[in-house]
Amino acid sequence: MNDYFEVFDLPRNLQVDLEALQRTFYALSRRYHPDFHPTAAASEQMLVLERSALLNRAYRALREPLSRLAHLISLEQGREEGPVKPKAPMDLLEEMLEVQEALEEAKGSGLDGQATQRLQEERQALMDRQAAGDAAIVDRFAEWDRARDAGHDTRPLLAWFEQALATRAYLRTVIDDLSDALGEEQPSHVSHRRH
Repeated sequence: MNDYFEVFDLPRNLQVDLEALQRTFYALSRRYHPDFHPTAAASEQMLVLERSALLNRAYRALREPLSRLAHLISLEQGREEGPVKPKAPMDLLEEMLEVQEALEEAKGSGLDGQATQRLQEERQALMDRQAAGDAAIVDRFAEWDRARDAGHDTRPLLAWFEQALATRAYLRTVIDDLSDALGEEQPSHVSHRRH
């Protein structure tokens, strides 16, 4: 498993100096970019190409807070394919069932002005909820860093982050479903789309 923090010689902290990360990325890109090794042997060019690809993946993951968190969870769990996604809380599932029923009802009867407005309002409320959840996640990054640096047990906080990402993924799915029904695309987000 590739540790993207290690690629940049960073501790597994969630708060990252993005300007320093970018500077390091540019410096390493110059060192490992295949164009800077045109006369190298084929085997060395292949290593440089692999290193460049790893560097790009690491930078993409670490520059975004939620993808950084997802990567950290994978590392802490020792999993290659991504974090184990806990199920969304039951109260959220019940609430989203009502939204899904409204969506199905609107699809069945056709999207008139009133149905469209209701779905747009539902979607906006979910987007606001997701934004608040995202802020709550990022607000706890410093707590993770302090606990990790002090050698404290980080498992409860890791479990909280996992659950928060599961909730986010579920909200994102319903938001996307509403957007599809409304014929409107939403900007892509961190890939936690399906639960």
